[in-house]
Amino acid sequence: MSKILVISLIFFLILSTAIVKNSTKRMDDEIFIFKESIRSLKKDLETTKLEHDYLSSAEKLLEFQNLYFDKKLVKKDIQEIGKINIKLNKININQFSFINE
Repeated sequence: MSKILVISLIFFLILSTAIVKNSTKRMDDEIFIFKESIRSLKKDLETTKLEHDYLSSAEKLLEFQNLYFDKKLVKKDIQEIGKINIKLNKININQFSFINE
């Protein structure tokens, strides 16, 4: 009886060790896949941020204005910006309210 109990215990320990090892390997594989995905997304984010910073810099905007719009763009005072509301075929032009005011 004692031998059967010891053999059963050893078999149970071997089986439980194999199950734990397989599940941790599966988790490690999933973690690796997520890390690779995050690395790829970080690279795309950095590239996009670089493009945005480059294309929206003041010098580049002025260059694009001269290149594509010539004299079509004019500088406006920020206080001249208004908000147009159309209700029941009536047009109302209101002063635009800014967030920091």
